[in-house]
Amino acid sequence: MATIITVSNQKGGVGKTTTSSALAAGIAMAGTRVLCIDLDPQGNLGFCMGSESTNGATVLDVLKGKMSVQEAVYMTEYCDVLPSDITLSSSGLEHTPAAHKEYILRDALAPVMEDYDYIIIDTPPALNLLTVNAYALSDFLIIPMASDILSLVGLSQLKETVESVRSALNPRLNVLGILLTRFNRRTLLSRDVLEMAQQLADQIGTKVFDTKIRSGVAIAEAPAHGESIFDYNPRSAAVKDYQAFIEEIADIIHLKEVAGNGKKDQ
Repeated sequence: MATIITVSNQKGGVGKTTTSSALAAGIAMAGTRVLCIDLDPQGNLGFCMGSESTNGATVLDVLKGKMSVQEAVYMTEYCDVLPSDITLSSSGLEHTPAAHKEYILRDALAPVMEDYDYIIIDTPPALNLLTVNAYALSDFLIIPMASDILSLVGLSQLKETVESVRSALNPRLNVLGILLTRFNRRTLLSRDVLEMAQQLADQIGTKVFDTKIRSGVAIAEAPAHGESIFDYNPRSAAVKDYQAFIEEIADIIHLKEVAGNGKKDQ
């Protein structure tokens, strides 16, 4: 059964897609089977993973039952990707019968849950039906947050959404923590944001990760070269931070246990 990790924040520009793609590539490099799912209508995750869909299929085709996950995914050097595009922004999924609309994604993925070790979900910058579907399915939630004051806004609403999902849809949802991005520990602003993020994390019942992600040009450049950040420039400070982040959460998501069974040599 796949372990499902959702990367989410209702604010845009905080590093959700970068974090999703880094997680997927980093975990896959440990020898595991990974599926990335893009639930953001901007559709940037596939590009970040180094490929674009060749058959035109998207996650919306799967959610609407037009095709199976197996038919819609495409393979990259690192993992399988279920892409998205702008049509997802007007999907019409909200008209699904009330008893099932929060479980559309769960039901669609049921046939492949045994085919992957990890499923990484990149969500839109909104707390909408797509986001709730991801939460209702997930084991773990990671909240990236840019190191600025505006990124703190809205986390209280996220707290309410998580609590609602836990009580009504998915009691096993575990908020792993808040990941600070574009962090510069030498600035007063970053230190202030860290302090406030820690207070918000306490309210959500989680923590701020020890690892903070610094800014780095390599993070922006890697997708244009069709490579993961780890292959493109492993010496970049930001790339090293993402590697440290994966190592920080490895024990929690059992990555070391799975990686120890390594599939690359089989």
